[in-house]
Amino acid sequence: VRLVESGGGLVQAGASRLLSCAASGRVFSSYAMGWFRQAPGKERELVAGISWNGAYTYYTDSVKGRFTISRDNTKNTVSLQMNNLKPEDTAVYLCEVRDTLWDYSDYRYDYWGQGTQVTVTS
Repeated sequence: VRLVESGGGLVQAGASRLLSCAASGRVFSSYAMGWFRQAPGKERELVAGISWNGAYTYYTDSVKGRFTISRDNTKNTVSLQMNNLKPEDTAVYLCEVRDTLWDYSDYRYDYWGQGTQVTVTS
């Protein structure tokens, strides 16, 4: 199983960025998918999650109204559209797939990508 993120980079505050994660090795259409981020000196946090069929989404408060998560089960991909980026969004963004339809507390295993760096300058 392999998850590969792409789309990170250096952007100015107020800009937009699209992160993508391509999953391979198995079909993840019955798995929840999500994006976490980790900034230096901070704990890893769940930024956005999406249920197996895309019907349910979750966003941490700090990104609500600015980020949008989506998935394409035909392509085994999950994306994160980030708009109006702020310096506090600077972090390594990691894609995660979890063997649950939606309940993030009820799973047995998950898979992680290596992460992609997003740096937002003011």
